[in-house]
Amino acid sequence: MCQSVAFQLVVRLLLRCLLACACWTGLPAVAAAPDSSISASQPKGSLVIIGGALRGDNAAVWERMVQLAGGKGARIAVFASASASPDKTGQALVERFRHYGAQAFFVPVAPRLAGTDYQAAAEDPALAAAVRAAGGAFFSGGDQARITRALRRPDGSNTRILDALWELYRGGGMIGGTSAGAAIMSSTMFGHPKPVLATLKLGLGEGGEIAPGLGFIGDEVFIDQHLLVRGRFARMLPAMLKKGYQLGLGIDENTAMVVAPNREVEVIGYRGALLVDLSKAVAQDGPLELSNVRLSYLDNGDRFHLRTHAFTPAPDKRDNRIDPARPYYREPLFSADILGHSTVVELMSRLIDSDQPEAIGLSLDSPHAVQPELGFEFRLSRSPDSVGYQSALTEQYSVYKLRLDIRPIVVQHPLYQYWRLDAVAGGGRVGAAR
Repeated sequence: MCQSVAFQLVVRLLLRCLLACACWTGLPAVAAAPDSSISASQPKGSLVIIGGALRGDNAAVWERMVQLAGGKGARIAVFASASASPDKTGQALVERFRHYGAQAFFVPVAPRLAGTDYQAAAEDPALAAAVRAAGGAFFSGGDQARITRALRRPDGSNTRILDALWELYRGGGMIGGTSAGAAIMSSTMFGHPKPVLATLKLGLGEGGEIAPGLGFIGDEVFIDQHLLVRGRFARMLPAMLKKGYQLGLGIDENTAMVVAPNREVEVIGYRGALLVDLSKAVAQDGPLELSNVRLSYLDNGDRFHLRTHAFTPAPDKRDNRIDPARPYYREPLFSADILGHSTVVELMSRLIDSDQPEAIGLSLDSPHAVQPELGFEFRLSRSPDSVGYQSALTEQYSVYKLRLDIRPIVVQHPLYQYWRLDAVAGGGRVGAAR
């Protein structure tokens, strides 16, 4: 106990020194430039939402966070609240931000941080003042439920630290997060849901599977992460339907969505993001059955405006719009595993540059899974407002507003039979199934 108290006293003393230094030296200006499209009540800061697995050498993302926090020398508060080893994770993140020119500092508000009382730390006035005075804040990956547990009181109200984060963001600061740190950006987040296919079959429950997030992006957009690598785009749909979202953004690993104060989203990094639009979708009861979803893939450098829904391709794509009269792909488009690594984007890219009317993907489960006979068909097709672009440099596609229809299907088990090929005199014959 004495060691814990001593540790907290040292932390408080250091934070008071940091805050005093920040106030004496003056922080880089972080307020956004005036914009007539920004209302007085809207936050003036920016969000950097990363899909997880952010590499230390992804300079585009790290440098953008430092820039939005005020540039070289900007103070960035690092939260490792979600981590199982917050001391190690926090120190690694502090060092990485310092590598890119920021004056980062660790915020000791984490349920798994040994020797501290995270609830007391979340109410510490000096710690809250240091966060409020920073140019930005960053949340690590891990378990997003630990973040909300650390920053909200048992009755659901904001701790002093969470209030300080909101003041930082409303005043023009940057808030970034990766993986779990991305999940908390929307007002609803995944907690500990079932696997994707089980979620499509059985739906989602409150509390454990979906839970309240911190809502920095607002109440109208749902966020998910690790999207393409883990085939998670499909699980967004039942979550959005359950909570009434019409718009969802799912970001892939080592990639970020930068949300500007004017509500324009820019994708930067290794891959891209999926935009899910349910504004005209029609859902049926029971296992997921959904028609007229609009699905878009935003690649590196693409922009999408959350308010106007305007889509702007990256500069290397703007003069290379796909011509439907000159398709590149001419074979049928099919996948037996639509939830595979980046499979949905591969089908979307081929369809937008194809003579085929549709692309079909299936999702089937193990014979030992819940309801093994139940699978799903995902049917992608072009609509009148579908459009695609291809980069002249990387040959990567951006695809806007394909139609997606999903229906449950019955799967016959076993899916295959073994056949024996017997050699006989003068040739061979196919033996009976076994």
